Amino acid sequence: MPRFHCPAILATGTELDLPPSAARHVQVLRLQPGDAITLFDGGLVPGSPGGEFEATVLHMGRSDVRVRVGTHHAIEREAPRAVHLLAGITANERMDWLVEKATELGVASITPLMAERSVLKLKGERADKKIAHWQAVAISAAEQCGRNRVPLVHPAADLAGWVRHHGAGAGTDAAGAADTAAPPQRLLLSLRAGTVPLHTAVAGQDGRAVLFLSGPEGGLSPAEEALATEHSFAPVTLGPRVLRAETAPLAALAALVLS
Repeated sequence: MPRFHCPAILATGTELDLPPSAARHVQVLRLQPGDAITLFDGGLVPGSPGGEFEATVLHMGRSDVRVRVGTHHAIEREAPRAVHLLAGITANERMDWLVEKATELGVASITPLMAERSVLKLKGERADKKIAHWQAVAISAAEQCGRNRVPLVHPAADLAGWVRHHGAGAGTDAAGAADTAAPPQRLLLSLRAGTVPLHTAVAGQDGRAVLFLSGPEGGLSPAEEALATEHSFAPVTLGPRVLRAETAPLAALAALVLS
């Protein structure tokens, strides 16, 4: 059954117009009145029950689609461990691919970071447009893979500034909000010799949230690595091979959510 993200408070028995992006998708699929679809709000709407809803197409206009919301299903398909990815921004479409695949794998949130070796530097209106684009990529990936919670793509930030601002005091999530649970485990992908393997670093930490820092093309500079370790990021390795900047965090994410 086709799934569509609908950022509104959904309630059984109500009727509503789908947002423009979902309406266009319904029209592309050539659905007709009476066809069944699935709606979810992505977990980003305050006061929402989450999960997903059955719905029925009522009306197909030239630019609008009206539906009736049906039965609610409290279904969650989240990973047992929340992994907040702090990703050095990669060039061209590689960041799109990283956001898409990280969403499919179950990332909890993504914070794009500008590092010393980042090819792409963002600020102002350009940064806002990129974040909105990456959030749309995450929404589309969640629709496809069956997730009912869309990972939040945080505003782009300077890596050194982010690390300094979000110190290793009481637990903080990727947005810097207070966390009343155990502080997230802080891990840093590193190519340094003698670094602990990822699976060793997370042994005995079942279910504990993770902040995972990974650099852009060329990796983090020695100064950035030193700064991260000063703020309680433990260096880890994925093995003897050097993975691409968009591949490495995905390999780590897969290991973390499936362990």
